Amino acid sequence: MRVVVTDHTFPDLDIERDVLQAAGATLVAAQTKDVEELKKSVAGADAVITQFAPVNAQVVAAMDRARAIVRYGIGFDNVDIDAARAKNIPVCNIPDYCIDEVADHTLAFLLALTRQVVTHTNKVHAGTWGLATPLSGLQALCRTTVGVVGFGRIGRAVVRRLVAFGGKVLVHDPVVPASAITGAGATSADLPTLLSQSDCVTLHCPSLPQTKNLINPQSLASMKTGALLINLARGDLVDPAALVQALDSGKLAGAALDVFNPEPIPAGHPILNRPNVILAPHIASASVAAVTRLRQSAATLAVAALRGEPLGSIVNGVTR
Repeated sequence: MRVVVTDHTFPDLDIERDVLQAAGATLVAAQTKDVEELKKSVAGADAVITQFAPVNAQVVAAMDRARAIVRYGIGFDNVDIDAARAKNIPVCNIPDYCIDEVADHTLAFLLALTRQVVTHTNKVHAGTWGLATPLSGLQALCRTTVGVVGFGRIGRAVVRRLVAFGGKVLVHDPVVPASAITGAGATSADLPTLLSQSDCVTLHCPSLPQTKNLINPQSLASMKTGALLINLARGDLVDPAALVQALDSGKLAGAALDVFNPEPIPAGHPILNRPNVILAPHIASASVAAVTRLRQSAATLAVAALRGEPLGSIVNGVTR
C-alpha cells in the first residue's frame, strides 16, 4: 500500500511514516506543487495526503486507485471536491486540531489593534517615547462591538473569549440557529447588521463560492468608518484591492491578517509596510501540540482508508 504526500512544510515526515509503516504502508514524499508532477505522483497511490498543492480536476483524474484524499488542515479549498466526488473518492479534512491556537491568535490580533501594541513597540524601538497614535486609536474591549463571521469550532472559541471581556459580540452564520448563538452569550445578526454595527469584524468562515470576496467594496462601504478587520480564515474572503482602498481612505482604521490573496504576499504589494496593518505568514494554527495532532490525524485517516474503515470528517459526501 502506497500513500503519497503531495507537499509539506514540516522538517520531515517521520510522524506520518511511523503511523503508516505500523499499518504496513509505504510513504512517498512527492514534495511538489506542479500539476504535471502531481499527476505522475498520485497515479497508483492508495491514498493521498496534501497540504497546499493544487489537487485540481486533472490531478484527481490521475488517481486510479486512491481510496481517500486527506487535507492537512481545516480548509480544503485546494482540493477539487466535486472532481473527487465524481470519482467516488472521499475527501477528509482535520477540523479540530488548532481551535485554541487560532482563537488565541484572533484575540492577540484584536488586542494588538485596539491597544496599538505594534505601533508603540516600533516607536519605542526607534528611540521615541510617548503616544504613537491619537488617543482615539486606543480602545477597551468592554466598550467594543466585535462582529464574528462564522460560528464553527473556531468561531465559537473566539466568542467564548470575547464574551469574557464584557463587550457586545455579534455573530453571523446562516447555518447555525440563533438560539445556539444567544446561548453562547452573543447576539445573532444578519451580515449587513453585523457589518454596520461592529467596531471590529473578524472572519472565521470557510472559503466557498458564496464567501469568496465576502469583504468587497460594497461590504466595506457598509462598515463603520474607523472599523477594524481581522482575517485568520482564508485570504480569498477579502478583496485585496478593496481592502487597500479602504485603508487608504480611512474607512478602515486598521487590519490584522494571517492570510492573504495571494500567498506569499508579493514584494512591493501595497498592503505591506503600513503601520496600521499587522501581518503574519499564515501561522495562526501553529504550535507543537497542534502540528503533531494534525500530522498524526492525517496519517491515521489515510490508514483507515487503506483498511476500508469508516472515515471521519468527510467533506464531499462520499462514503464507502
